[in-house]
Amino acid sequence: MASPSPGPREVLAPSPEAGRRVATSSSSRGGLLWRLRDKQPRLGLFEIGPGHELHRLTCMMQAGLWAATQVSTDHPLLGPPTEEDFSEVMTQVLEGFELGTLAGPAFAWLRHSLGLAEKDYQASLGPGGPYLQFLSTSKSKASFFLSHDQRFFLKTQRRKEVRALLAHLPRYMQHLRRHPHSLLARLLGVHSLRVARGKKKYFIIMQSVFYPASRISERYDIKGCEVSRWVDPAPEGSPVILVLKDLNFQGKTIYLGPQRSWLLRQMELDTAFLRELNVLDYSLLVAFHCLHKDERGPGSSLVLRTVRSVQGVQSQDEPRTQNRRLLPEAPNALHILDGPDQRYFLGLVDLTTVYGLRKRLEHLWKTLRYPGRTFSTVSPARYARRLYQWVEAHTE
Repeated sequence: MASPSPGPREVLAPSPEAGRRVATSSSSRGGLLWRLRDKQPRLGLFEIGPGHELHRLTCMMQAGLWAATQVSTDHPLLGPPTEEDFSEVMTQVLEGFELGTLAGPAFAWLRHSLGLAEKDYQASLGPGGPYLQFLSTSKSKASFFLSHDQRFFLKTQRRKEVRALLAHLPRYMQHLRRHPHSLLARLLGVHSLRVARGKKKYFIIMQSVFYPASRISERYDIKGCEVSRWVDPAPEGSPVILVLKDLNFQGKTIYLGPQRSWLLRQMELDTAFLRELNVLDYSLLVAFHCLHKDERGPGSSLVLRTVRSVQGVQSQDEPRTQNRRLLPEAPNALHILDGPDQRYFLGLVDLTTVYGLRKRLEHLWKTLRYPGRTFSTVSPARYARRLYQWVEAHTE
């Protein structure tokens, strides 16, 4: 944004109806094509249509996000974000609700650095099609959504989690500049939504690790421990695919061949960064996708990006210090790693839990409750080391 104003500001948002028209036009998924696509089975996903308890909320989210993205489209940032950009709060007044955009200019710059066009972001998240809800095995009370094209993931967050995320945002962006192939999930926006004079709801937007999902056969959420890390799989023949956990992964291996050394080094870099932030309880998402014969082997779908592997990202570090790798010529390349026979989707998510007094007390209680067993609430140093060791033990 050319001249961002620090602190809160309030603007009158464009018409959500205009957003609905633009988003539908931009995504080209109207009419017959949209209806045909809707008939395809969505494994574990459910459209949030009229009659769904979350339909009104998601419609407001869509209209608000369309309006918020229009602001960043009309007023693009002319340079890297300033300190004021990281603290900016923009409130837009729409019909029946308010949408807050936190650190909007900073996230707009991050999206630009990833080569993500604002119009594409707007078309995916705006009123061009219903959001999707999926069955989560998480113990949190958060709600989870996907954009209609499954490209972006939305999750409700508590206020303290949002505060932690925003406090770490400058260092997070610096880490991505230094290590453009990082496994950290790409956070794309933080927002609040309030209806009338009700309580604010906060939510984040990130690039979905499991995209494109059409050929994914197995999905896992890994924390490197055993307590509460089993999920009863869906019955055979069920259309529902659950995200399974550590104990479900037993007996499986991620076969990477020459790329294993890259993954271990990147896990070392990323978990060291999270340890410095004093956070824990994050997860490594893992998914399997079988490669066809014509997709296997070097040179089939790989391109070497030597100078800048992410459009717009610039760094003073030499490429060899950034742990760059061969990226697949595919959507969501930063979260995809190809082995000899399988394509793997990998990403570190849930980066907002700080090891404060509450977590320290929880650690003491679990030590007494689960003697001799591993659980998630441990010091950030131990957590980082243990997750790295899990990857080391389960890859070849």
